[in-house]
Amino acid sequence: MSRPPQRIAIVHDWLTGMRGGEKVLDAVCERFPDAELFTLVHVKGSVSPAIERLRTHTSFVQHLPFVKRLYRAYLPLFPAAVEQFDLDDFDVVLSISHCAVKSVIRSGRAKHLCYCLTPMRYAWDQFDAYFGPDRVGAAGSAVMRGLMNRMAKWDRETAGRADRYVAISHYVAGRIRRYYNRDATVIYPPVDTSFYTPTPTSTTGSPYALVVSALVPYKRIDMAIDAARLADIPLKIVGDGPERARLEHAALSNGSDAAFLGRLSDDEIRELYRHAAVTLLPGEEDFGIVPVEAQACGTPVVALARGGATETVIDGTTGVLVDDASAPAFADGITRALSASFDRAAIRRNAERFSRERFISEISGVMAALTMGPR
Repeated sequence: MSRPPQRIAIVHDWLTGMRGGEKVLDAVCERFPDAELFTLVHVKGSVSPAIERLRTHTSFVQHLPFVKRLYRAYLPLFPAAVEQFDLDDFDVVLSISHCAVKSVIRSGRAKHLCYCLTPMRYAWDQFDAYFGPDRVGAAGSAVMRGLMNRMAKWDRETAGRADRYVAISHYVAGRIRRYYNRDATVIYPPVDTSFYTPTPTSTTGSPYALVVSALVPYKRIDMAIDAARLADIPLKIVGDGPERARLEHAALSNGSDAAFLGRLSDDEIRELYRHAAVTLLPGEEDFGIVPVEAQACGTPVVALARGGATETVIDGTTGVLVDDASAPAFADGITRALSASFDRAAIRRNAERFSRERFISEISGVMAALTMGPR
């Protein structure tokens, strides 16, 4: 007798825009269109049609004041919120987690696969970037340190709620091992290499460097601005976030030729990738989809030689990896990239290793292996 179809719950931290984690979710929703979606906060219309199409359940955090803008202010409430999701009717839980949803509570018969974008940054190794004294003041930082210490304790204690972990990079697999004492398989996130393609015509116009990023502290956009000024190349910055006003003021104060373009459509971003002289990744990323999108368009990348970039950028072949996290070192990397003769076809071939089709096949295989056997 054939088994009835398995009921799948997909759990994601929050849905407020199409960043890297949401692009993973988009591919998963395409693969499992009958799944139901659980998330702490959902800003309707902020994500792709494939995501919006799913039946979506939100937490009580959804109804708190100003949550669409200030959802991170409710971090201390996230453990209670994710533990209140009712997943009793589901056979498989797939959490796509960078904060709290790896700790959902599922039924005894269900299997839980966690696709871990990263262990919770705020509570572990990037506290100062978000809640240091220079960000929220000495008193605020002291309060947040106590709260985040409790969050880290809860995060570690609930690491056993997932049956299996899959990490987005070997770098993240190492963090999972360090913080959760769990092993993780590596499946790189999906990049739409059929959409991000080189320009069909030769590029013209003045050269510029490009940043595509949320404007948040750990992305180190300030270093990219300073480095582009030192390398004497205009910088275009795509994205928005809480750091925008500060970064705009800093760029204006030091005479940087930096244009803040805000949020743009995927088509507009693709055109910027295609015509950029270099795309910059100044921060330490867990994987970093932007460098792969840029390479899919045949554009070299200048990246900090830490984290996921060491797995996606081939130094001297598809870009330049910079060892020192300083503006002068990064400016030197930009200068070296501008003077190099890169093979754009080779850059494109490197990006094809991270295709959407490859991701869907690999994540489906892991889910099938996890759920095989008697139920």
